Amino acid sequence: MPTPLKIAVCGASGRTGSRVAALAASDPRFHLLARVDRGRTAQFEDEVGACGAVIDFSVPEAAVRFAAACSRAKVAFISGTTGLSDVQRTQIAAGAKRAPVFLAPNFSKAMTLMMHLAAETARRLADYDVALIEKHHTAKKDAPSGTALRLAQAVMESRVAKEPVSTVSLRMGDMVGDHELLFVGPFERLSIAHQAQSRDVFAQGALEAAVWVAKKKPGLYDMLDLLILR
Repeated sequence: MPTPLKIAVCGASGRTGSRVAALAASDPRFHLLARVDRGRTAQFEDEVGACGAVIDFSVPEAAVRFAAACSRAKVAFISGTTGLSDVQRTQIAAGAKRAPVFLAPNFSKAMTLMMHLAAETARRLADYDVALIEKHHTAKKDAPSGTALRLAQAVMESRVAKEPVSTVSLRMGDMVGDHELLFVGPFERLSIAHQAQSRDVFAQGALEAAVWVAKKKPGLYDMLDLLILR
């Protein structure tokens, strides 16, 4: 049996981070070395060198610090933290010069395929109106969601006219995450939708990403690379 991949989980007390830690602890492919939260950044600096990969579902400010520590230690960094500013995203991505960095607002394989389909549909239905509806639990702070922003980006980058995609964000109950993209033209409309039924889909996806990217050279990667859709 291959040697288990030693990992740390940042944001391990959060909704998704706790599921990453739980799944990793019961998966023989992994050795969970540490569960890290914002108050343990200094201790994390001492622990990160022993890891083969670090999985992050924390908050933007902490994610930047965790990414910098991984870069210095040349350890793969996998992050699903959303709500990053452009500056914070650039800071995290800069670590890819020294270590593999895997950034994804959503680790679902089906959602990744939806993003691919969104780009292709936007290109082929270039004159259709587009709107996006996304729904998450009431505790989610960022709106639109990171996934919604990536879907909108996929649409805009596929069209000559880079018009913003009209987006509606709803925060309701304990919804894990629903996204629906609507293309509306003369006499017809097309809907592409995805519903996440459990946070385990994101947690398991992040673990799969860790196994994959830990073997890669320094660089910036995402789910499109993992599924060979780029």
